[in-house]
Amino acid sequence: MLCFPFIFRGALDVGATAINEEMKLAAVHAIAELAHAEQSEVVASAYGDQDLSFGAEYIIPKPFDPRLIVKIAPAVAKAAMDSGVATRPIADFDAYIEKLSEFVYKTNLFMKPIFSQARKEPKRVVLAEGEDTRVLHATQELVSLGLAKPILIGRPGVIEMRIQKLGLQIKAGVDF
Repeated sequence: MLCFPFIFRGALDVGATAINEEMKLAAVHAIAELAHAEQSEVVASAYGDQDLSFGAEYIIPKPFDPRLIVKIAPAVAKAAMDSGVATRPIADFDAYIEKLSEFVYKTNLFMKPIFSQARKEPKRVVLAEGEDTRVLHATQELVSLGLAKPILIGRPGVIEMRIQKLGLQIKAGVDF
């Protein structure tokens, strides 16, 4: 059930004449990739204190994860193109993904020029309360988007333990 709206989105966007096995597999692989990825603060706050790191209790992303549309639909669209059922191939996947993200992140139009400028010259940003899970999620976003070079204030052991527990990809000494 989780993949259906995004399979249809990807199929419609390329004018697919059918939904084939390649497209279904692309959706499954995108979902699996998201299940292993670190969780965004949006998802973490929506689901409270639940452990959202891949394991026995968390094997597929939550239904309201805003990343679903920007991961599954493009994977399905690409599979449709690669398997020959697309009648309107997508030339620029980066633009396509950006358009999809606007459905989810309405502030994207306002923030796009600000993010572009920040990526050109990422600044050092000191984040107090570096042990706080919200700060760690924010650090992950800053690093993933290339917006800043964060410095976390906190006990290194506690920060490392929480990063691991949250399933984040940031690394001490490399990303902050």
